[in-house]
Amino acid sequence: MSGQPLFTVERKTKILEVLQLQNKVTVAKLASEFGVSGATIRSDLRQMHAQGLIIRTHGGAMQKISSNIELYTDQKLDSNIEKKKRIAEAALQLISDGDSIILDTGTTTLELAKLLYRKGYLTVITNDIEIALTLEKHPSAKIYMLGGLIRKMFHCTLSLSGKPLMDGIIVNKAFMGTNAFSLEKGALTPDISQAETKKAMIQCAQEVILLCDSSKIGKVSLSQFARMEDIDIFVTDAIGTQDKSSMEEKGIMIIVA
Repeated sequence: MSGQPLFTVERKTKILEVLQLQNKVTVAKLASEFGVSGATIRSDLRQMHAQGLIIRTHGGAMQKISSNIELYTDQKLDSNIEKKKRIAEAALQLISDGDSIILDTGTTTLELAKLLYRKGYLTVITNDIEIALTLEKHPSAKIYMLGGLIRKMFHCTLSLSGKPLMDGIIVNKAFMGTNAFSLEKGALTPDISQAETKKAMIQCAQEVILLCDSSKIGKVSLSQFARMEDIDIFVTDAIGTQDKSSMEEKGIMIIVA
């Protein structure tokens, strides 16, 4: 890999991206890719294994199928960034001037928030601190920041019991992020409190749009927040033909960015 050497956290994020694409990788390949010693990579892999992020193998590592361990927001910012930007551009086309929307917390929804200057007279409800700060500069949007418990290192708030913070609110569209998605289990997240907040958001929306990059499809996590029947539109960068057909049979519109 050319350019400046990566910091440890950046390198670990890139290792996770490699595993999402290849499922398994060797120490030698990673050392060559990042321009560091095998000892450095082995140290990274030992730490990541201890954190539950990967499965350490002889001479390398394998992807951990479950998504119950969640990277902090700052660790995810550059992960699959091009996919997220494409998904955000596609999602923007679903928003009309004057819409009322919920923006769920997440790095993909943050990319969407950065594009909302192209739309006017929006009402935006969010629990994401970074999204609220981004939209504070929007010339005509009304921004409502949901209060509650701050989820440290994730730049968002959680309602203490889910629904009360959003009781009585009705919006046109909710743009939801997810940590994992499967045809059997729907959309999932590792944090139970996060799942409850997401469920409350979905209940407020006339239309639910799930933003999900392809690395999350086929994964599972601890807590379900949306069933297949809760999702109206699914925006992704890539999806298998069989999965696409199965979802369309359930009435879900699929948009491939």
